[in-house]
Amino acid sequence: MSEHAALIYVMVMIAAPDSEITDQELMTMGDIVRMLPVFDNFDEELLPKLAKNCAEVLNQDEGFAAVIQLASDALPQNLRETAYALACDVAAADGRVSQEEMRLLTLIRHGLPVGRLPTAAIQRGARARL
Repeated sequence: MSEHAALIYVMVMIAAPDSEITDQELMTMGDIVRMLPVFDNFDEELLPKLAKNCAEVLNQDEGFAAVIQLASDALPQNLRETAYALACDVAAADGRVSQEEMRLLTLIRHGLPVGRLPTAAIQRGARARL
């Protein structure tokens, strides 16, 4: 799995626990892919295919754990905090973060792993932006 795919999988996963990805979450993912330097060499036309592939993994038994493991295996240490930050932005995109999303953010934090201080800073930044 590429680094880009892993980042997209994390974004799709955080939008999926309530079984419905909102328009705002989709717009946020699209904006992230278009604007952030980490996606400079990414072909935006691959986004729908990667989102569909991620949904297929999520629909399997232990799908969330599988996506977290795929992301952990694909992402170097310097992009794990980025992945968590993207997850926080997508989770907060619709103006609220559900209990399911909070639990999933905790799983992502532990699965990547991201330290407690960076986690707090990333969450604070997401609240300030969104």
